[in-house]
Amino acid sequence: MKITIESSERAFDIAAAWRIIGQIIEKPNSVIGLSTGQTTMNMHAIVSDIFRQYPFDVSRLTLFNVDELTNLPREYEGSCYTMIRRQIADPLGIAEEDFIMPPTLSDDFEAEASLFEARLAERGGVDLQMLGLGANGHIGINQPGTPFESETWVSPMDPDFEARVRRETNVPPELELGGLTRGIKDIMHSRKLILIVKGAHKAEIVEKAVMGPISTDIPASVVQLHPNCEVLLDADAASRIIGKI
Repeated sequence: MKITIESSERAFDIAAAWRIIGQIIEKPNSVIGLSTGQTTMNMHAIVSDIFRQYPFDVSRLTLFNVDELTNLPREYEGSCYTMIRRQIADPLGIAEEDFIMPPTLSDDFEAEASLFEARLAERGGVDLQMLGLGANGHIGINQPGTPFESETWVSPMDPDFEARVRRETNVPPELELGGLTRGIKDIMHSRKLILIVKGAHKAEIVEKAVMGPISTDIPASVVQLHPNCEVLLDADAASRIIGKI
């Protein structure tokens, strides 16, 4: 596991963006998994800006997101489909058939999970997964306690996140919300992982995930076992591990 620490948030965003661009340039038919949230928004904007100024070949590129919310309209501003579409897929001109995402509404999410993985496998599997880190150590929407052998499934949301989504969407309490997420086993089968984390509020969980024991209590700790993993941090996120690595 390689650990890279950037001096500032801006340097982090640029470095993360170039990890994506570099993968595309090296292998134009790459299958690249993305993540949504505050950590990734700026890096997606940088990828889009560089593409606009200096176009590179994306004609054979496949994009997807590691997870998607369930039982909400796809048009919801917080759906992963909508965020990735606006932030990077549309600016790069990625066709709908090359943007692989499960639906947000379905009568059979188990079948949708299988289809999601089958579509990625048809493209040759995942070359690069950009992976965010939740405050409780989750990756994708695999919450603490998720078995490492888990395959793509519908996971419960983090309670705080679910409460926010319900406030934003006025979803009635009787409607169950969740997230269709690649399982930890599937994530670990990606040829390359980059765990991307910034901000002082993530420093403690970074230390546990990177330096602590490998445990389902901290799902992200499993990346320590990946043969081709980089942990990309800004200085604030790395503050508790500097001097220990």
